[in-house]
Amino acid sequence: MKEAMLYSREEDQRVLCHLCAQRCHIADGKRGFCGVRENRKGTLYSLVYGKLIAQAIDPIEKKPLFHFYPGSTALSIATVGCNFRCTFCQNADISQMVLQRERIGGEDVPPEAVVQMAQRYNCRSIAYTYTEPTISFEFNYDCGKLAHEAGIANIYVTNGYMTPEMLDMVGKPGEPPLIDAANVDLKSFRDEFYRQQCKASLQPVLDSLIMMKRLGIWLEVTTLVIPGLNDSDEELRQIARFLVDNLGSETPWHVSRFHPTYKLVDRPSTPVARLHRAREIGMEEGLQFVYEGNVPGGEGESTKCPACDAMAIRRLGFSIRERNVEEGQCRCGYKLPGVGM
Repeated sequence: MKEAMLYSREEDQRVLCHLCAQRCHIADGKRGFCGVRENRKGTLYSLVYGKLIAQAIDPIEKKPLFHFYPGSTALSIATVGCNFRCTFCQNADISQMVLQRERIGGEDVPPEAVVQMAQRYNCRSIAYTYTEPTISFEFNYDCGKLAHEAGIANIYVTNGYMTPEMLDMVGKPGEPPLIDAANVDLKSFRDEFYRQQCKASLQPVLDSLIMMKRLGIWLEVTTLVIPGLNDSDEELRQIARFLVDNLGSETPWHVSRFHPTYKLVDRPSTPVARLHRAREIGMEEGLQFVYEGNVPGGEGESTKCPACDAMAIRRLGFSIRERNVEEGQCRCGYKLPGVGM
């Protein structure tokens, strides 16, 4: 256990958590919506500090991040819990473990050991992923500082449901941020979807994306395209326009194929043609890089140069099969946006 960051005390030993956009008021002896932050007599504690439920070495493309040290590996770690209740969660066994099994699992691993593990396996980055990293911020913060001292980058794979107060601790505009890159799920462009499918709301996610961009965090965005729920041309176009207008046309957008899972099993898998259409819409709206996820072998996995249309990086699944980039530049001289390209 470790005392939490970002909370304030209220009357009657209640506390208000300022870490994520749920902003839970928590009575003594109770936990927040995430299930892993508990009030004990007016002091808020993180119950998952150093309690790793998952550890793996992943290709960076699996996050997915296609413009952040492509071809490198990331030490991927996670604790249990989440501040969403997505009906289509692919990792519900660990993200919802606290609710389903009423226990907090995990192996005790100190921050120093995480960084040493990343060094041992020559990982270019540490990815805080699989479950929502915001709710384990205290541990990730300590790991992240040590990682930077060792020259290792930090990545968040996140739903973006964080507060400005949390992002203020990540960095200030003009200074190197503690989080170097993030893939943010923009699950829909309708608040109704967020409320019904995730028990959350849309606006905090949009606000976080804009603030992360200002902090200098390299951003890529993922939308899981679910038939009948968020796959209309209109909604996909709204997402693409938001990305262009607020994050820039260079922002990679990953449109991924849905498969029935967890509580959302009454929908079919996303037709591949619908993903092609989503990619087409993104490029019509001015995005330079739109990728199709969960469809190995398609053209939508690879990076083409926006200037000359030459193949810059050809991918198959999570592996790079062809690379025609030298120090981030295409052979035509165009500098591809990203980090470590």
